[in-house]
Amino acid sequence: MKHRSLVTLTLAAAGATALAVSGTAPALAASSPQTGGVYSVHPIVVKAGLPEVAVGPTLTPEQCLAQNNGRDACQTPQSIRAAYDIPATIDGVPAGTGQTIVIIDAFGSPTVQSDLATFSQAFGLPAADLSVIYPGGKPTWTGKGTQLDWAQETSLDVQWAHAVAPGAKIDLVVAANDHGATIDNAEQYVADQKLGNVLSMSYGEADNLISSPTANNGQTSQARKAFAQAAAEGISLFASSGDAGSDNGAGFANYSYPASDPNVTSVGGTDLWVGSGLDQPRETVWGDYATCPLTCAFGVTGETGGAQSLFDTKAGSDVSYNAGVYTGVLTYLGFMGGANNGFYYFGGTSAGSPQWAALTADTIQAVGHPVGKVASYAAGWAASRVLHDVTVGSNTTATFGGGYSATAGWDQPTGWGTPDVGRIIAALQ
Repeated sequence: MKHRSLVTLTLAAAGATALAVSGTAPALAASSPQTGGVYSVHPIVVKAGLPEVAVGPTLTPEQCLAQNNGRDACQTPQSIRAAYDIPATIDGVPAGTGQTIVIIDAFGSPTVQSDLATFSQAFGLPAADLSVIYPGGKPTWTGKGTQLDWAQETSLDVQWAHAVAPGAKIDLVVAANDHGATIDNAEQYVADQKLGNVLSMSYGEADNLISSPTANNGQTSQARKAFAQAAAEGISLFASSGDAGSDNGAGFANYSYPASDPNVTSVGGTDLWVGSGLDQPRETVWGDYATCPLTCAFGVTGETGGAQSLFDTKAGSDVSYNAGVYTGVLTYLGFMGGANNGFYYFGGTSAGSPQWAALTADTIQAVGHPVGKVASYAAGWAASRVLHDVTVGSNTTATFGGGYSATAGWDQPTGWGTPDVGRIIAALQ
């Protein structure tokens, strides 16, 4: 299932304007048929030439809108920290210091270290401490097939984990391929080694492809054992809810694994309008089919997942985070080739999973102990207004008109809401 979308930000000559669209995916591309047994990410790419902008700490969503003719209210590490009350430092050192954020991806990226350094320099972040681990052997990079998608995902995950917890060490665990069993082996490796207190998984597979209502197949059973072990060790597990709405193109309510696992905190998606200067609610459900934002220049790019699981009691997202392409986070890619290298807008719920893992690392640093399953706190946090409730929008799709709407309190698309990290830390202290 699709877990991410991206839009290219081209730094053109001053005063120049251009718009080039290449490889534009059809609306709701994630609804295309899939084969079970493979975890996947499927980016939607639109390349847009813009006037030259200062990509850096002072760029705001409102300024981004002005620079690109109202097409996108992009987000930077600084604007995200402001919107979600994320501390840059804790006790005088960079947030996340002393913690390790573990991220699992397939194939990896040939420029992950240098891209992270470029991202950090552009936004004034401390140099990152990144280790890349290949538990099943290092795959050969060809840039073909699904490797490009996973490399883009890897860049997003690593850079935005660092943006939210700049003092934390990052262990990137790279599976040799995207087969379910191979990635499940990487999950088991993380549980066995206990590399850190938080784990992010920005990938998934639609429930209907890997399970019946009464039985789990071998792939799911293997993953569930690893997650149960990790949860028993106090590791906080996060997975993205998906980018193909309430049905993943199946025509009926259909969630995603591993977001649907009961030991995993699932992260749904919103459009974050704080700092955009627009007369909008603070956040709305990321659901382009129901309400395509701004000028809808890039078309319908996707909708947050969130639905009743086909094989578990879980009924949707636990929490949520900015995910819309029209409020996309800036991410640097250095493997696209020549002029295609540069900063990109990224959207999708896979942006939220590493950031929830990172803000949990910040929280653990502040309170002095692991916190375990974050979803178990969410209802209490919502009642105490520690989370921002999202009440506008839906994840209806073209193939499943039912969908689910945001409501006061918990709902399938956005769970209990988005974080106020300062209040989370205070609540746990």
